[in-house]
Amino acid sequence: MPRLSRLPWPHTLRARLTAGLVVLLAISSAAVGVAAVVELNGFLTGRLDQQLREAGVRFPASLEHGVTPPSDHDGDEDGDTRRQAAGTFGARLVGDTVTNAAVVASGSGTGTVTVRLGPRDQSRLAALPADGAGHTTDLAALGDYRMMATAGRDGDVLITGLPMEPVEAAVHRLELVAAVVLGAALTVAGVAGALWVRWSLRPLSSVAETATRVSELPLSSGEVAPAPRAPESDPRSEVGRVAGAFNAMLGHVEDALTKRHASEERLRSFAADASHELRTPVASIRGHAELALLHPGPVPHEVARALERIEAEAARMGEVVDDLLLLARLDAGRPLERLPVDLTRLVLDAVTDAQAAGPGHRWTLELAEEPVTVQGDTHRLHQVLANLLANARLHTPPGTTVTVSLGTADGTAVLKVHDDGPGVAPDVRPQVFERFTRADRRRTGDTGAGTGTGLGLSIVAAVAEAHGGTVTLDSAPGSTTFTVRLPLHAG
Repeated sequence: MPRLSRLPWPHTLRARLTAGLVVLLAISSAAVGVAAVVELNGFLTGRLDQQLREAGVRFPASLEHGVTPPSDHDGDEDGDTRRQAAGTFGARLVGDTVTNAAVVASGSGTGTVTVRLGPRDQSRLAALPADGAGHTTDLAALGDYRMMATAGRDGDVLITGLPMEPVEAAVHRLELVAAVVLGAALTVAGVAGALWVRWSLRPLSSVAETATRVSELPLSSGEVAPAPRAPESDPRSEVGRVAGAFNAMLGHVEDALTKRHASEERLRSFAADASHELRTPVASIRGHAELALLHPGPVPHEVARALERIEAEAARMGEVVDDLLLLARLDAGRPLERLPVDLTRLVLDAVTDAQAAGPGHRWTLELAEEPVTVQGDTHRLHQVLANLLANARLHTPPGTTVTVSLGTADGTAVLKVHDDGPGVAPDVRPQVFERFTRADRRRTGDTGAGTGTGLGLSIVAAVAEAHGGTVTLDSAPGSTTFTVRLPLHAG
């Protein structure tokens, strides 16, 4: 037996309502049809029983005693067929043996036909109770008959029967008519019900279409256009209440998105303004530190060391300010340069710089046979490569093998930076491209201060997106791969 979950149930509400309507109509009509057939069969069978009672046992009694009909009637001498319908059956039983059995040939007074009964038919007749009530019996020689058995005068049993064929014909005809009418009614009701349900659910379909359009809106970031509203409907109906609640929810969502966008804009503006304002004092601090180090007079060692640290931290702070300014410009949607860039040469230069910065790592290259060219900003793409290689160098122990591969696939340049280090922790992977995410302790086990600001990978993601590309991470213990895909240069 098939499981219910595998049955072809309708999926849409409209189909389910239509199917339910048709099923309920079919059940109701079938119940009415069955009741009508049973009632008609009972009524006609009752009429047969009444006819049997009216006929009495004259015919089987004439078989028992050899009664001859009056001379004004045509008939044979084997039984009294007066007022007996054609097909009337009569039989006389002595014990369990049928001594006489005949059927009225064709109407009153026209003679009888002797019936030869087999052992099976005789046993069935012998099993009839002599209670004067009607019982249906199937005789092999005659078919279905309604029989009435009555005790005779000589300790025998007299049986009178009428054929069930008229009753069965009437019942079968009613069944055929009911089946045809039911099929036609179900067809018409199915079509009319589908149209009615479709018309009734039009407001709900409009709400579903509106919800689909809203789900396609880019709500994750940036300014969001006003969401479409569901058409208003009668608030007293279920569909009207759903539409009203849906529109109210969209209003709340729009307010929240507007406030979020305003907050993001204020934050971006603050980051850009603060970064811009910090550039001058940071440059001034760094300049004064360099100037103090160039003083010709003797400088105590402690003072010189402090000045060197001031210069180094000022340079590091300057890099952070530049990164923040870059992210602010990318967030504001400022266009980048769109020039042909030889990505192969950028990879070679970036790996050469990484080898110099991390001699303790093993650096390998896998390049396509032909140069790979993309359309973009050379400086920013070089920054992407430098940040990925710096990430691999800073967050893996010495001796790690870093493999940089570059190729093409499906009209895009595919750049991969793979290392066999400890991998990125699962709890860090979802936000690894977010700003100020630092996973250095989780990858290297370092318990000291972090070695980065947490902006490198966010810059990689922002620059790739600004070029119409993507960046993804696939990491497991012993295998970490950053994949950057960029559109190829059309020329």
